[in-house]
Amino acid sequence: MSLQSSLYSGITGLSAHGERMSVIGNNLANVSTTGYKGARMHFEDLMSQDFSTANGIGQVGRGVRVAAIFTDYGQGAFETTNESTDMAIGGEGFFMVSPKDQESQYYTRAGTFRFDKNGYLVDPHGYVLQGWQIEKSQPSVATTGSLSDLNDTKVKGAITDIRLENFQSPPEATNQVSIITNLDPSDASRSNSTTNPYFALFSAWDGQDVDNDGRYLADTAYSYSTSMKVYDDIGTAHTMTTYFDQVTLSNSGGYSVWEYMVTVPPSEDGRYFDTTSGLQRMSETSNGGVLMVGTLTFRAGQLVGQSAYTYEGAADGNVGALSNWGLARFSTRGYPLCTANFLGASNASQSNSADAQPIEINFGLRNTASITSSNTGAGWSVAGGGALPSNAGMVGTNITDVQATLANAEIPSISALATQSFDTGGSSTLYQSQDGYPAGILQNVSVSRDGVLTGRYSNGQVIELYKIALGTFTNQWGLRREGGNLFSETQDSGQALTGFAGANGKGTIDGNSLEMSNVDMATEFVRMITAQRGFQANTKVITTADSMLGEVIAMKR
Repeated sequence: MSLQSSLYSGITGLSAHGERMSVIGNNLANVSTTGYKGARMHFEDLMSQDFSTANGIGQVGRGVRVAAIFTDYGQGAFETTNESTDMAIGGEGFFMVSPKDQESQYYTRAGTFRFDKNGYLVDPHGYVLQGWQIEKSQPSVATTGSLSDLNDTKVKGAITDIRLENFQSPPEATNQVSIITNLDPSDASRSNSTTNPYFALFSAWDGQDVDNDGRYLADTAYSYSTSMKVYDDIGTAHTMTTYFDQVTLSNSGGYSVWEYMVTVPPSEDGRYFDTTSGLQRMSETSNGGVLMVGTLTFRAGQLVGQSAYTYEGAADGNVGALSNWGLARFSTRGYPLCTANFLGASNASQSNSADAQPIEINFGLRNTASITSSNTGAGWSVAGGGALPSNAGMVGTNITDVQATLANAEIPSISALATQSFDTGGSSTLYQSQDGYPAGILQNVSVSRDGVLTGRYSNGQVIELYKIALGTFTNQWGLRREGGNLFSETQDSGQALTGFAGANGKGTIDGNSLEMSNVDMATEFVRMITAQRGFQANTKVITTADSMLGEVIAMKR
């Protein structure tokens, strides 16, 4: 008699459908849980018992059991938030989080992260989001070699806690200055010199302000000037002013020449030079504050040549002697260099000094020649192979053949945006920029699609800080749920395959978003109905089998 077996079959059905209701109920309970992944229960028959039939051996099933409970890793919808540190993964992968000072690792799709009081980016449990620090390479403009990797970003070290220990952006000294102007050819020369016609501005400069008028160059001594803020190593701003004045030429064959002079306030010029009497401070001389002098040559309004001279020091300490101002050195980008040594550091007063913070001056012309020497004069030439004026005192007074008189870059290249000399009704600044900045305070952060955490600071800087790590698994269905939206790896899942968002099959990251639960209520209600009816049917099996057993017991009456 198999009536008792049918009772146990019904019991297995009640147990299995009851557990299915638990799974469905848990899914519905987490319908609003951030990043929740629903589960689905699968049944299988328990076992089959051999039974003799007229045709031989048949089999009779003895119940049901739970075969597996699989997680549904389907994509959930995105909810937009106002928090930049809320993140959602679009595609494959998990955020990696770790308890502080522990080696254990957890994985989650819930991207609710905030900075705690110690600067860690943590989830609601205090577990720290993991990623790589970003290292930005910024070689000095005065070094030799290529700068092709100047703006490359690289990650450094191993995966680590994402933490902002300092919510400030350190200052950056100015390395590059661009000054693009239009110099009106109708402006007559205002400073003239019969002995040094190409450096009349230099002769008119009064670094000591002996007349106490608050100016170092009289307004009547130049045609045009432009100023900008530049910064030293500690973030202090200094005003750099460039003066321009047209040189009076004679029968120059269609060429025009403007002299220029790059200056800072003499009191902020921290350069020192060795003299026979010891160290001499540039600011104590009448030419203090002059960083670079030179000429810009134009033909038909287009820039075709540039010379640049900087003070190289001399035993006699005569800063005012043009013979002590040598051809400027070039940066690796091909622009002439000068230095102000604002902080008065030792061994930093010349552009090739070991501790110098050189500044490249870009008027729109650069030297594309390969320069193998750092000596003054390397990379400079004169058209037609004339004698190279290696110092400003050698330029002379020839105001007719400017091509054979003035130095120029060995292989000049003119930028599309370069200083020009067109009659536009007055001189003007077309574009100017510099790359230094003061210290700044972190104002907000953002996350890009490739998982780069970027900080925006009050000094206008946008700095890439971390690259968020994502983990994927060969068998993600082998992960263990740990509660709290967390998963942990198991032997079945295998070890996490870590990498960057958007690379190697990993999903992208959306900031200001959260992934919603992927539970579909309509589907769960249908499953609930089938589970309810399955449970009800199994109760009928038990009550019917009980009635049949009652009939058997009644046979003895």
